[in-house]
Order: sequence, then structure tokens, then C-alpha cells
Amino acid sequence: MTATRAGAGIEAALDEALGMHDETARRSVELDDNEQFPADFCSRLDGFGVPAYYVPTEWGGALFDHEEMIRLWRTAARRDISAVTAHAKTYLGVAPVWIAGSPEQARATADAVMSGSPVAWALSEPEHGADLLSGSVTAAAEPDGYRIDGVKWPINNATRSGRVTLLARTGRDGSGRGQSLFLVDKSALQPGTWRTLPKVRTHGIRGIDISGIEFDGALLPADALIGAEGSGLETVLLALQFTRTMCTALSLGAGEHALRLAARFTAARVIQKRPLAERPFPVSVLARSAALLTAAEATSLVAGRSLHSLTAEMSVTSVVAKALAPTLVDDTLGELAELLGARSFLSDVYEYGAFQKVWRDHQIVAVFDGSTPVNRAALVQQFPKLVRGFAGGTVDAGGLAEAVSVGSPVRPVDRGALTMVSRQGCSVVQALPALVESIGGRPAPTGLAEQSVALLAMAEYLHGRMAEVAPAARPAMVAYELAAAYELCYAGAACLHLWAAGESEHAPEPLWQDGLWVRAALRALLARLAAVLRVPVPVAAPGDDRLDGALTRLIVDAATTGAPVTPFGAPAPRSLQQGKDSRER
Repeated sequence: MTATRAGAGIEAALDEALGMHDETARRSVELDDNEQFPADFCSRLDGFGVPAYYVPTEWGGALFDHEEMIRLWRTAARRDISAVTAHAKTYLGVAPVWIAGSPEQARATADAVMSGSPVAWALSEPEHGADLLSGSVTAAAEPDGYRIDGVKWPINNATRSGRVTLLARTGRDGSGRGQSLFLVDKSALQPGTWRTLPKVRTHGIRGIDISGIEFDGALLPADALIGAEGSGLETVLLALQFTRTMCTALSLGAGEHALRLAARFTAARVIQKRPLAERPFPVSVLARSAALLTAAEATSLVAGRSLHSLTAEMSVTSVVAKALAPTLVDDTLGELAELLGARSFLSDVYEYGAFQKVWRDHQIVAVFDGSTPVNRAALVQQFPKLVRGFAGGTVDAGGLAEAVSVGSPVRPVDRGALTMVSRQGCSVVQALPALVESIGGRPAPTGLAEQSVALLAMAEYLHGRMAEVAPAARPAMVAYELAAAYELCYAGAACLHLWAAGESEHAPEPLWQDGLWVRAALRALLARLAAVLRVPVPVAAPGDDRLDGALTRLIVDAATTGAPVTPFGAPAPRSLQQGKDSRER
């Protein structure tokens, strides 16, 4: 394994290590067609040292800055989201160990991960899915440990993994204290007490190891227990605050990949002597897609940095980010598919069929680590504290300033500060009134002040509606809709915070000039907010009518030159030899 890299060049270094883009694209589609595991891609990630970024620095790894992790996964996912899904599962599998594991468990796990051994996270069961309270895999106490019985399925890397982090019932069925976590070393289990279940055929991510594992009297030593008996569900929910946040990087990579594919096509496709990129409908779709991808990027980066500086708020931030990013990117992929027409479905006509693959692959991201409805249900339970925090203007100013200072050093993560419920709400959204006031009192790009005021008005209306939601174990559908609106408010606030923090540093960059990216993102978010809340779309801000053309020209140029397509994105160097299909007319 090579030494790890850090700093601004980490994305470029990984891009170089992953090889020629065309070669990767062609090979990933071939493997997908044949449902073969992306072993070479994963080997290159290993060779670069990515497994070290799954291990915190205190255990000898390279994981310190979660913004770096987001950038690594995004860089790899914009080539092949399927391969990253397979490789990154190890990070998800070991997250509970860093939170509740003993020093001995952490050291052994760190050694295994950094040697390249995959780790699976066995939560789902055939009869219970994401209902973790009802899990039926049992861990019965024995004189020297625990006896494990039952089936976990479907599980990513269930067969390929060397270790499994297992959630099993040790107490009363349906009790919040009835589940415990165990670290299972498959090589130490007695033969005949466990077996893996066959790989499941899937619509997307076809080649990766989605299989299962069945235990029949498997004996674990007492020191396999992670944390205290009965604390498994709590540890899982705390670990999910990390893993849900990091999963947004998969959406960023998929969205960027698809946007570049579609933009290159519109630039090359000429109908009646005029490129598609100059026609009103494609221009509108590309601009909106770029704007929504930017909003997802803002949300992901602020959430990732919040793990360090707003740790106690992550029960809100993580579910917001995990629900929002896949939703925005899924919708964007659908619109871009319309733009590509038949080429969005065909597997060997345009750029090796890369679009149809990324479109299929990304659909699973919304399901990972709690589906979108599961995340929104978790957010609804925190409405009362969010309403009070917004009304009182409760803000951790120092933590928020660090969270929005993209690229700057972060403080170490205090895992002990994680909470099941955020006591002070969400600083990113609750700082919105003061932020909008400050934007109104300073020179700002054309129309931005008006957009900011419109966002604040939406946020105030939303919190009024949230206050009317009565606490319930099974929230009404309207509560889920309000949760979706809160996600959009968070994204809008994140965009404004990032613009305010980075305006002077990034002013010369094309996407930043005259606030182009933040204005386009806010316009798109305000339109979606109005639709979700069923209220009129805010009046167009000055200059809104010029955003589409300016943004699309930059995106098309970036797609062909490799320049960034988002304000905090990295260049995407492409091979000199492009396939003939990418130049078709």
C-alpha cells in the first residue's frame, strides 16, 4: 500500500492513480454487462491507500478530515459508482468500532482494514429490512461468549468480507435495548456453523457482492461484543451519522459523471446546423442540473465538515444530507436522460453506454443506510427542537464558521459529542435570518439579496407549518413533505453560507463571478420549495433570466476541457483519445 496523500492535490493524485478515463469507462461497462466484480478498480483504490482513510489517525490510519473522504469517494464515483459502493462498504462496516469498540477491537480492525481486508455491515434481514428493532438474528449468551443463529440479507460484501459487524438480538424483541453489536472474524468461526448465501442479481451495481450470510450455532468469544450488551441500536444510529453523511459523495460523483456526459453530447450533437447546447430546452436542463448538483455539493461539504465542528447536531444534519443529495441527483439524472434520448438507454452507442450504467447504479444510493423515508421520519421526530431553535436564533457561531470554511483545517472529531437528538437544532438553518440581513447590508451579486429574502420567507413559513405537526410514532404524510422542504431550506442556507465565506477567495473563478453558481442554485431550490409546500414560486429576481445561458456555456466548456462543473469541484482530466461515439453528429 502506498503512503496516503493529503491536501488540495488528493483528488488529482487519485485520478492519476485510477488511470485513463476512457479505459476505466469501457472496462466498468463490460464488467457490469457480465455482472463481474470490479476487482481491478478496487485494487487501484487499495494501491493508492484509500483503506487507510477508513481508519482514524489515532489507530494508525489517515482518516482525520471527512471533507477529504468526501473528495476521495466523489473522485472515484465519477468514474464508477459501482466500484466505490463495493470498496467503501468497509468504512460503513467499521464505523461502529471507532464509536464503541474496545482499544483491542479497534487495533485489530485497523490492522485488518489497512491490509486490504473488506468488512461488511450486517444489519438487514429478509423479513425485517430496515426495521432494526425487529431483527430476529439472535445472540444467545453462552458460558464463554455468544451463540449466533439466523440470516442477514441482503448484505454488501457478505461473501467477500473477512470480518462482519453484526447486529443481533440479545434481549426482548422490539426493545430499543434488545440488540447488540458484534465483531465477527469469519476465519475464526467453526466450519459448518455459518455459510454465505448466493449473490443476488440487481438492476444496478450488477457486479458487486450483494449476498447474505447465515449463522447456525456460530460461537463468538465474549470479546466479540462491541460496547455494552443492549447498546447495539444506539451505536448503529450514532455510526449512521457518519456513514449517511459520507454516502452523499456517491451522489456527487454520479451527478458529475452524468452531467459531463450529457453536456459533451449537447456540444457535439448538431441538428439543422446548430448544436443542441445552443437550443433553449437543453440549455434550461443543463443549467438546472448543474444548479441542483451544486446544491447537493454544498450540502455534502457542509455536512461533512459539521462532523468535526457541529458534531452534536449531526442527528439532524446527517439525515438531511442523506435524504437530499440522492433525491436531487436522481431527479437530475432523469432530466439528463430525457436530453440524451435513446442514448441514455443504449449500452454501446454513446461513450460505451456509461450513462445508462450510472443512472441505474445511482438508484441504490437513496436506499443505503436508511432510505429517504426513514431519514425523513427521523427528521420529523426533531421538529419541535428545530422550531424552537429557529425561533430563538440558536446558533453555534464558531462551529458554523468552521463548517462552511471549505478547504480549511478541521478540528478532531469528538465522537463522545454525538447525540441521538440535537439539543440545539440546526445552526446552518437557524443562522439564516442573520445571514440574510448581512447579505442585504453589503454589496452582493445582482438578484442575490432578493433570492435570500425569498428563501428566508420560505423558511419562516415552513417552520410555522412544522410547529403544527403533532408528535407521533407514525407521522402523517404531510410531515414527510415538510421534512423534504426542510432539506431544501438547509441546502439553500448551506449555499449562502459557502458563498459568503468563500466569495473573496474564489472571486476570479468563472462559476463564482457575479455569484453565478449560488444564484442558479437558489433559483432552482426556491422553485422546488414552492412545489413541495404548494405555494406560489417567488417572483424572479433581477438577472434570473440570464443565468441559464451563462451557466450552460461554462458547463459545456468544462465538460469538454475537464474544468470543474461545480464551485468546489476538482478538474476531471480526460484521455486525449476520445471514442468516436462521443463526437457523433
